[in-house]
Amino acid sequence: MQYISTRDSTRHYSAAQAIAQGLAGDGGLLTPFYIPRLPKGALEDMKSMAYQHRAVYIMKQFLEEFSVKELTEFASAAYGPEKFDTPAVAPVRTVDGNTHCLELWHGPTCAFKDMALQMLPHLLTASLTKLEEEKTACILVATSGDTGKGALEGFRDVPRTKILVFYPKDGVSQVQELQMVTQEGDNVGVAAVVGNFDDAQTGVKRLFSDRAVCRELEEKGYFFSSANSINWGRVLPQIVYYVSAYCDLLRDEKIQPGQTVNVCVPTGNFGNILAAYYAREMGVPIGKLICASNRNNVLTDLIRTGVYDRNRTFYNTMSPSMDILISSNLERLLLSLTQDSEQVREYMAQLAATGRYELSDILRTRLQKSFAGYCCDDKETQRVIRAMYDGHGYLIDTHTAVAFSALEQYRRETGDETPCVVVSTASPFKFCDSVLEALGETEIAQGLDALDQLTARTGQPAPAPLAGLRDKQVRFDRVVEKDHMLDAVRALLG
Repeated sequence: MQYISTRDSTRHYSAAQAIAQGLAGDGGLLTPFYIPRLPKGALEDMKSMAYQHRAVYIMKQFLEEFSVKELTEFASAAYGPEKFDTPAVAPVRTVDGNTHCLELWHGPTCAFKDMALQMLPHLLTASLTKLEEEKTACILVATSGDTGKGALEGFRDVPRTKILVFYPKDGVSQVQELQMVTQEGDNVGVAAVVGNFDDAQTGVKRLFSDRAVCRELEEKGYFFSSANSINWGRVLPQIVYYVSAYCDLLRDEKIQPGQTVNVCVPTGNFGNILAAYYAREMGVPIGKLICASNRNNVLTDLIRTGVYDRNRTFYNTMSPSMDILISSNLERLLLSLTQDSEQVREYMAQLAATGRYELSDILRTRLQKSFAGYCCDDKETQRVIRAMYDGHGYLIDTHTAVAFSALEQYRRETGDETPCVVVSTASPFKFCDSVLEALGETEIAQGLDALDQLTARTGQPAPAPLAGLRDKQVRFDRVVEKDHMLDAVRALLG
């Protein structure tokens, strides 16, 4: 399997090069030359497998230079009982007859990013060995909330790596911030950026493409890599849980073999729903991909109008991991829809120059055939949290609530009652204040005391990794302007 840049299909990379490099030198995203189809009977074969074995089966399709033995060891380490609080790893919970919830927050940081970021360090270190790379990887991460902690935990004390996470100052929840600034490990760093997530993400990309900075790192024995979803090593493990969810529904006889299911995903950077699209391209019977956005509804507008326009007001919402106006992974979808890297490069040049681009009529039609887009504001988000708890006894976080709202809107508009998998991306305890308000509480406890308050209100215990934050000491308090992020890199590397 060879990989190409979304902006230049003429140069080919190995899987190890794609994972180690993270981002192509031309600024494009490294992407498989083609999406392999699952062998006939594969879903039936995987139905009885454990999640770890499903991961090996799927990932091997894309990682030909990695042995089954290697991938088995990686999957066992990434998804074992010491990491995840359920043997199912990514369990599917049935909410009603044709609505199921894929819970992706049972890992060490209580968010869906664990599904990929527990695997990526194994893939990266193995890739460095295969490439005989002697330099140390300096991993830069921009986070809107959950990626940061997931990456820090995944790469903590991993040999030949240093990791630096940038998060938007005042743009994440209290629990998310505490998870990051208390992170343990000798090779980690954290810095708040004055601005929003897009400022942090743009700053990271700027550092990647600054040749003078890259030369400075090389002289010190380092090279840049990424743990954001721009790295193919992040997207690939996410494909697994969509395949796994379908297999679970088959195993539990919730659906019949070959039956189509829709998927509804809360997404900001477009990586999570892109993985569902790739699972469908592999042959999983997925129908409509319902893209759920909060008030930062740039993706909703793209799907409905064919116009991507980030020139709009940026909102800080109660679903902060989706507070994004520059959705990086759209590049990969555009390449899949156009099969033309030159056209993708033109769209990205327009975005850089003007902040917008408009799809051709043909491309817009292709996009709408696969995707539907819906959005909601904070008031609607809280209504859905309360309705799900009162109606189903199911406690969900703010991002998952956005997805359930999108599904409601989709079904009301289209009448399509196809079974749907709604993706739940974080534990409700990561957003206690918003969840408590939704449940009718008017006086919200501060900081980690809100965990106890939510437990008292619902009878559900806080996940151990979050409850354990009380015993952690704050290690990082650096705040940088968006134009001075290099200072934080230099401080980490010494």
